[in-house]
Amino acid sequence: MDKAKSLIQGHSLIDLSLGSSDLPTSPRILQAIASALNDPSTHGYSLFGSTKDFRVAVADWIKQRFDLNVDPETEILPLIGSQEGTAHLPLAILNPGDYALLQDPGYPSHYGGIHLASGQIYGMPLLVENNFLPVFTDIPKQVLANSKMMVLSYPHNPTTAIASLGFFKSAVEFCQTHNLVLVHDFPYLDLVFNQSQPPSILQADPERRVSIEFFTLSKSYNMGGFRVGFAVGNRDLIQGLRQVKAVVDFNQYQGIMRGAIAALSTPASEILDVVNTFENRRDVMVNALHQIGWDVPVPEATMYIWAKLHPKLRERFADNSVQFCLDLLQATGVALSPGTGFGKYGAGYVRLALVHPPHILELAADRLGNFIG
Repeated sequence: MDKAKSLIQGHSLIDLSLGSSDLPTSPRILQAIASALNDPSTHGYSLFGSTKDFRVAVADWIKQRFDLNVDPETEILPLIGSQEGTAHLPLAILNPGDYALLQDPGYPSHYGGIHLASGQIYGMPLLVENNFLPVFTDIPKQVLANSKMMVLSYPHNPTTAIASLGFFKSAVEFCQTHNLVLVHDFPYLDLVFNQSQPPSILQADPERRVSIEFFTLSKSYNMGGFRVGFAVGNRDLIQGLRQVKAVVDFNQYQGIMRGAIAALSTPASEILDVVNTFENRRDVMVNALHQIGWDVPVPEATMYIWAKLHPKLRERFADNSVQFCLDLLQATGVALSPGTGFGKYGAGYVRLALVHPPHILELAADRLGNFIG
């Protein structure tokens, strides 16, 4: 049973399975894109040189956000969404059979990039008792000896966990000691609900000795469909990724790049409106789930709720969250993401994406309550 079949059977679909923001892109960004349409200079291929204005804007943004100076020529690379970067970077780092250390549970595209490079994956368990942070000393020595890279992402999808600058410094030290590339995927840097700024991995490695970080405009600026992201970090890693990218694609349409430049100058008040919207949705959904007896945790960040199956569901489904999600969809039209879709340590969990207005989230919770009984 999938989402399309659920619609065919007459259920109204409430899709909480995909983390795609339903909020509109700012008119100011759209105007920057629209104004380029009649400019013939934007109609050709977009090579690296034509992205200079965007790269300079990124360097200014990094300075403003993290008080770091980066070279827009050698330490910044535009991407067609950050997922392009995390998928292609392993091709520049791994030889067939090399290990990559990934989070488990973790974002599925991180796994896909390793498979493209014919690498092997060691999933670092993220457990609630460790605040969903990996324990580096638990990595088997034989795996570590054959590893070339580690991938982290905080605030974390799907667990919603956050990490401190101290943790990142320990990760940098560990990767330096073991000659690993440290990759940090950072899409949720603004979606934190205690009004704090989560640290960048670049702050823990200001000389960019081992680190590269990926950013996207999909979450903070609601530009998911425009596919704009960028990488910042070690110049050798940026160069390697640029070489892979050069044989795969060009860059986005120049009008989209102009929109991205406008996005990076978005006033803090506009971003805060986005954050407040998701915080309000979080509060509504958590309260609604508590009302039906599902004691889900209150996430500090991201646009998700990561929850162990309700006790009654564990009786019926054990840790099989896939079957629960299939049965729920068939019976109610509510689509959730099963935890095992993010790795084996996601067993017994589900992820709910807060990508609908509060009244729809409350309706979804009501249907969940009826299903749970």
